[in-house]
Amino acid sequence: MFQNYLDAARLYRASALSALAMRLDGQRIDAHQRAAHGFAWVATSIAAIEAVAAWHETARSELDTAVAHLAFAETVAQLVGGLPMGPNEMVRPGDLGLHAAAGILQAACADLLGADAASIRAQVAAALADGQWPSESFQDAELDSVREQFRRFTSAQIIPHAHRWHLDNALIPDATVQAMADLGTFGLCIPEAYGGLGLGKLVMCVVTEELSRGWIGAGSLGTRSEIAGELIASGGTEAQQAQWLPRIASGEVLPTAVFTEPDTGSDLGALQTRARRGDDGEWIIDGAKTWITHAARSDLMTMLVRTVPDAKGYAGLSMLLVSKPRGTEVDPFPAPGMSGSEIEVLGYRGMREYALQFDSMKAPGDALLGAEEGQGFKQLMRTFEGARIQTAARAVGVARRALELGLDYALNRKQFGQAIIQFPRVSDKLAMSVVDMVMARELTYAAARAKDSGKRCDIEAGMAKLLAARTAWTNADAALQIHGGNGYALEYEISRVLCDARILNIFEGAAEIQAQVIARGLLEVRN
Repeated sequence: MFQNYLDAARLYRASALSALAMRLDGQRIDAHQRAAHGFAWVATSIAAIEAVAAWHETARSELDTAVAHLAFAETVAQLVGGLPMGPNEMVRPGDLGLHAAAGILQAACADLLGADAASIRAQVAAALADGQWPSESFQDAELDSVREQFRRFTSAQIIPHAHRWHLDNALIPDATVQAMADLGTFGLCIPEAYGGLGLGKLVMCVVTEELSRGWIGAGSLGTRSEIAGELIASGGTEAQQAQWLPRIASGEVLPTAVFTEPDTGSDLGALQTRARRGDDGEWIIDGAKTWITHAARSDLMTMLVRTVPDAKGYAGLSMLLVSKPRGTEVDPFPAPGMSGSEIEVLGYRGMREYALQFDSMKAPGDALLGAEEGQGFKQLMRTFEGARIQTAARAVGVARRALELGLDYALNRKQFGQAIIQFPRVSDKLAMSVVDMVMARELTYAAARAKDSGKRCDIEAGMAKLLAARTAWTNADAALQIHGGNGYALEYEISRVLCDARILNIFEGAAEIQAQVIARGLLEVRN
């Protein structure tokens, strides 16, 4: 049904890639960053409608077809008119010298662009009001059962309490953490031989999406276990795997990722935290880290440090597995040589953020991941794909919850004698929110399937994270607008969802970093 439009969009993407390559012509990509990042958004948008087309092949209710139609129509309209890279940044065909290619795309999709989009949006909104949602079945009983199990858990154990936890800046209660552990949340991708479930990234996406629908803090709690589990499973010694993986999988050990430092951001090659061997063979750690999530209540730190001070950039970095006593409210950092202070944040609560200082903190001599120095960055790079796919899944869950809240409010809020969903500017927001959510969801699943197939998928993971993070924010913003002034009140859940959504464009690689990864990767594939 959409094949001709898809073929035309793919030709446009090929023209954009050729145009970018010609513009660079041996120059550094940063010299033409706007064009490069604009191309990344073009490629991501087309990848999203490819994913929607694949979804539509097996999901063909009237609502599904309407959603797919709007996804294609809006994407093509943005490609030929102006594609948003940010709130005040648009990429247009002229930015890449694609006036002719845009004309060809517009002509090829003339009937799509000429359709009565307003009527289709109204159809989608009416279906939502009637309790219908776009198809989400995988046509796989096990996967669908996982979704249903975690949706029930989230609806019963997370959603009723999450907003109060947020307002109180409370940690996710231990009982809730244990209940998540009992469901297998922390061992999804850990091999069965080490007590995990040995499942793939697609299952991880479903679990993360459903938990994040309740609260991003719940969905994100598993991220630390995912990163630590993948680091140790792929790069640890047999002894390290036996020591840590079963305890992570069971939830006995809660890990935290200790990578970022003040003033370095995404430039990991500039890290300065040092670890040196003491006289007794132990590691002695000195330095500072920041934006460390769940640092106080964690039991294990996966810590990126510089162990070869004379080596420049990434070459001198190593990964340490540093155990620590779990902190309390009274004494959050009881480990000798370690201190920290909380960073107060708008949202993304439930685990808390910290700035950490290390002053001759000791770690055992066998804490070096894989017993290899200088391999820390390479070991961490192996986790980037999975972490970014999981972040995309978190964003999809947040986007879904924003839509649910906006829809519920629009159905129940009466103005001028009728529910406000009857007003087109409200129903349009809901219709396009569900379209954007489906696009982000299906692109995220496509990235997870690529990862599960064993192929390199840094481009796919970057695309999923880039699009899903934007979708979470725009859905939350639209839902808050539907709430009007009430949405700005702390008592309404949408105020929290908006704050939670905003972080997704920043962590696990900011949107600009994702665009850089995508553009560079596709240029490498071309060459």
